[in-house]
Amino acid sequence: MATSKPTISTSFLYETFEETLDIKPLGAKLHIGIPKETAFQENRIALTPEAVGVLVSNGNEVSIEHLAGEGSHYSDADYSEAGANIVFDRHEIFKCPILVKSAPIVAEDLPLLQLNQIIISPIHYSALQQGDIQKMMEKKITALSFENFKDASGTYPIVRSMSEIAGSAVMLIAAQYLSSFNKGKGVLLGGISGIPPTKVVIVGAGIVGESATRNALALGASVKVFDNDIYKLKQLQNNLGQRVWTSVLEPKILAKQLKTCEVAVGALSNEYGRAPLVVTEEMVAAMRPGSIIIDVAIDRGGCFETSELTSHEKPTFVKHGVIHYGVPNIPSGFARTASQAISNVLMPLMLRVSDEGGLDEMLWHDVNLREGIYLFKGALTDFYISQKFDLKYTDLNLLIASRR
Repeated sequence: MATSKPTISTSFLYETFEETLDIKPLGAKLHIGIPKETAFQENRIALTPEAVGVLVSNGNEVSIEHLAGEGSHYSDADYSEAGANIVFDRHEIFKCPILVKSAPIVAEDLPLLQLNQIIISPIHYSALQQGDIQKMMEKKITALSFENFKDASGTYPIVRSMSEIAGSAVMLIAAQYLSSFNKGKGVLLGGISGIPPTKVVIVGAGIVGESATRNALALGASVKVFDNDIYKLKQLQNNLGQRVWTSVLEPKILAKQLKTCEVAVGALSNEYGRAPLVVTEEMVAAMRPGSIIIDVAIDRGGCFETSELTSHEKPTFVKHGVIHYGVPNIPSGFARTASQAISNVLMPLMLRVSDEGGLDEMLWHDVNLREGIYLFKGALTDFYISQKFDLKYTDLNLLIASRR
């Protein structure tokens, strides 16, 4: 019996397929809107006229609300000369596809937001409202927060800049309130030859603590730094290039040092939630009359039990004879420097977004930037916010991969 010949199906081939490469798209031209901030004491602006000039000369469009830069002493004329459109209607500025803000989205902004808008702004976890997040989710907003996005070196560039400003400002503020004219002790911060140096206690060895230490030492003060993170204390010593008195947070040692200091700085904070409360009212009551406490962590509850929120208009109050300074947004008091620092980070970022063909494309290539996204087309991608408000969490990496 003759056997039939084997047949070869044309649908089955042993040839290899060509590999499909991830082709970089053509650049996208952005339309960026900068609204005037109405939030409490926000003087900063996220893009300076110089940064706007660079963005416009690269083919992007920038619109700015009338008088948005006045808190940082930038006029409408400065922005107009840089190539920005000056917009007088607040509703119109909120129609821009990308909004860049120096303060978080507040309740009165929500009705003005557009579907599928991109918002780049701070987030302020402690002031977040569940209803605001849900409304942004409904409008399919993509939101990038200042606090959480990383650069190529894996650090948080805007947080670092703001912390450096706050840390440097702390010693200028302390010097001001130690003066007799401000009902302080009448002590010169740092001191001079033949007079023992002013004593400064800094609780927290992060970026704020390091900047405050650097400035206090430059003025000639005697500085003592407390933190429970030994690595941070070592890093502080290395960065300063000199030996500084350091200690872990042991209550008896801390109380003893606070008793004899002129200036105490609270610079401890958790990544999320409330700052650790490490100085009790009893410790504050034992401090010298006329000494000053500056609690930089006040926006997260503060490190001192006696701390209370104050404002730039009325920055201090006295308790147990000790001056307390509790202004939450210290960099806003140095708005022009702070605006330039924010702008130095955001302007190159916006240029890269434009070159990459939009934020979606950039997120595909830039893993560090993903850390800052807390809403992606209406999906909540921040685990902490989802836990806090019991909202559905979606992994951003999965969302991005599913869209390719």
